[in-house]
Amino acid sequence: MTAQPFSYRLESPADSAEIEALHAEAFGPGRFARAAFRLREGVPHLPALSFVAVVDEGVAASVRLTPITIGDRPALLLGPLAVKPSFKGRGAGKQLVRMAAEAARNDGHSVLLLVGDLPYYGPLGFEQLAPHAITMPAAVDPERVLVAGLAPGVLDGLAGPATAAPRR
Repeated sequence: MTAQPFSYRLESPADSAEIEALHAEAFGPGRFARAAFRLREGVPHLPALSFVAVVDEGVAASVRLTPITIGDRPALLLGPLAVKPSFKGRGAGKQLVRMAAEAARNDGHSVLLLVGDLPYYGPLGFEQLAPHAITMPAAVDPERVLVAGLAPGVLDGLAGPATAAPRR
């Protein structure tokens, strides 16, 4: 199997329908009950920090960043990260995570949070804190709550409930 050549770019408003269809395909109707969805509910993601991988057929993968707080500290929720099944395992998802993290760092953000698998996200800079250090708005396996510090020391003392960021 040869690697599919992807091009990467910022998400645009014209991508919305394809991204929503991708989320529905990747996560199904149960996605609305997940803890991460609950954090995003009613809060717009940041298009300037959200990216897509594109092939001739259109959007093959997408990642979004949404403002949240952890305790009283600002953070970003990474996700959903979604890859069309026919393109999984070809590196698009990992490249999108790297791009989103770098864009967030360059924009002055210091903490990313996600719910995911450590073997996948660990090599991308994510780690677990103490169990239940960060609580989510719905049930979630605490071992899947992962954070990445985008600057030295920003994870020190990070704890508390993850909540939607206040609207500005």
